[in-house]
Amino acid sequence: MKALVYTGTQTMAFRDEPEPVAKGDDVLVRVEAAGICGSDMHAWHGHDERRVPPLILGHEAAGIVQNGRYEGQRMAINPLITCGLCNDCLGGRTNLCASRDIIGMRLAGAFAGYVTIPERNLIALPDNTDAVVASLMEPTAVSLHAVILAEKILSRPISECRTLVIGGGAIGLLAALVLASKGAAHIALAETSAPRRDTVAATGCCDVFDPLGDNCPDKGSFELVIDAVGTGPTRAASSEYVRQGGVISHIGLQDNEPGLDTRRLTLQEITFIGNYTYSELDLRAALNGLAAGAFGSLDWVESRPLAEGAEAFQGIHEGTERSPKIVLLP
Repeated sequence: MKALVYTGTQTMAFRDEPEPVAKGDDVLVRVEAAGICGSDMHAWHGHDERRVPPLILGHEAAGIVQNGRYEGQRMAINPLITCGLCNDCLGGRTNLCASRDIIGMRLAGAFAGYVTIPERNLIALPDNTDAVVASLMEPTAVSLHAVILAEKILSRPISECRTLVIGGGAIGLLAALVLASKGAAHIALAETSAPRRDTVAATGCCDVFDPLGDNCPDKGSFELVIDAVGTGPTRAASSEYVRQGGVISHIGLQDNEPGLDTRRLTLQEITFIGNYTYSELDLRAALNGLAAGAFGSLDWVESRPLAEGAEAFQGIHEGTERSPKIVLLP
């Protein structure tokens, strides 16, 4: 089969690879669509020691099952593989399973013609759902999970809250679209890239601004701040923009540098929430929402042949890509 293989820092090769063999509880899935995630870029930059080249990356995927009881059916893939037996799994918090794994990290991922996955990790597509839309289930669930956790902490309903999203990549834009679907009173989004700002603004879901420019919102004016970038500077910005008694929902994992103002968080009773991936219910809710059009037209998503994947990674790196999400088609 053809696959896009991460072969070293900032290096990808589109080449022939052995077709994976389904063993045990796994099934073989012919991949129809697989999205490029920020964590794939993190690996491509050589910043993830867990992803050792040569490795097939990619975990945001949908395709057609080739064997087992769902043979011939189109399915979305839950890429997070867990034990199903620990207290966290049994309590519905599978994302916290101590033995969790994910395709595209240690196991071969979905930037290929085929991928294997435990049969229990398949989620049926609603009727007539496009594979590219289905591949957005995973990143949408990440954003949805972050908003749901924040809703549990906010002192007022989300419909009464001023909200800020930092970062106009796929996770940030999807977070803004989730907030819009829940009727947030006001949504602002901070993005330093001008092409990305234009793309986000075209969705009409939020007010977009350059955080390095002059036309920025007032500090301390948002009940909820979602950091979809996760750097020292964005944590500092989150600390400044959130109002007293508000919530910072932290998704991004770009670095672990200082920036969070823990003194202000303490003195003004600001809640900081770390968010990691999603639950099974988050995935299903995200997929159903995407299929129903709850998050807009999704015309900001761009798809390309898998053979052009290396160029897509390079374009994202250089900041020349306007789309927050590029989906590769094997």
